[in-house]
Amino acid sequence: MKRVEALKQRAFEMKKFDGFLITNEANLLYFAGFPGAACLLIARNGENILYVYNVNYEQAKAEAEGKGFRVELVKSGENLMAKVAAQVKVFEIEKLAFDTLTVESHRSLLKVLRGKTRLTPQNTLVWELRKVKDAEELSLMQKAGELTCEGMKAAYGTLRPGLKEYEVAAEIEYAMRRKGSWGTAFETIVASGARSAFPHGGCTEREIRNGDLVVVDIGAAYQHYRSDMTRTFVAGKPSEKQKKLYEIVKKAQEKAVHAVKPLAEAKAVDAEARKVIEEAGYGEYFVHSLGHGVGLEIHEPPTLGPQSREKLAAGNVVTIEPGIYMVGFGGLRIEDTVLVKEHGAERLTGGFYTLEAAK
Repeated sequence: MKRVEALKQRAFEMKKFDGFLITNEANLLYFAGFPGAACLLIARNGENILYVYNVNYEQAKAEAEGKGFRVELVKSGENLMAKVAAQVKVFEIEKLAFDTLTVESHRSLLKVLRGKTRLTPQNTLVWELRKVKDAEELSLMQKAGELTCEGMKAAYGTLRPGLKEYEVAAEIEYAMRRKGSWGTAFETIVASGARSAFPHGGCTEREIRNGDLVVVDIGAAYQHYRSDMTRTFVAGKPSEKQKKLYEIVKKAQEKAVHAVKPLAEAKAVDAEARKVIEEAGYGEYFVHSLGHGVGLEIHEPPTLGPQSREKLAAGNVVTIEPGIYMVGFGGLRIEDTVLVKEHGAERLTGGFYTLEAAK
């Protein structure tokens, strides 16, 4: 409920709204702590009503009712937005903020409200809260990071010539699950050989060959919170060129992590890593932003890129993931999930900073 109260303070006291409608799945989980609601209506003068379809109704009553929410059943065939609009009228809400609405839902609300309530998108207010993780969130993300490291440990010990990419992925995901992961934070990437030059190369039936670069990008989910980690290994003995590129990427990541601190400009952190790669002569091969926020979703604000206008704040959790991708040769990326602290950064993932996989 403290997150709801924080939103009320920002939306009602500072922005003068008298209602807030939450429909985004991750936002619903953030405020209500329940992963199966249809929407949440928060009123200045009224209850916090969590609307739930029949399939999730009993679970919602068990997990959300009594925690400051009234659970309202949405029966089969009922118009959800019409039901919400009726309650908006009861609470006499004149200025209703919302996070996200489909065109259809927006039209449905307007039709029932008939101009008596002003609808205004205010997802930025939600992100202002979600970007800064509280103590409970950080504890869960720490655990997600530890589980992700278990997965990378499995990758390091398993990867060798002759295995298929999906076989390595299976060992990674099993290791994370066995230690307590609730699932993967995203689709596991094990991209080998020339495919390692594709930043989102996925995982296929390709057989890993001796001397291949293999980009392993993985994440565990724990109680809905996520982590993100990438390492690049060579299946066999690395070449001199592979070693050189690896050291460039590793130095770029170290420089960027060192630059992470409160009030640091996100684009300046990106620039620290980009400068290392550019000065080494490989700037054109760093083809994406340095990183992104992580939390209930694997990609959240803030974005750390050349065009970013954001500044970091204590409590942000971001990825630092420079890379070099050369089509036909292969790619390398090193990534950690990093917590912005009052006086610097703390890695929530770590270890396995080596190009050679275990023999």
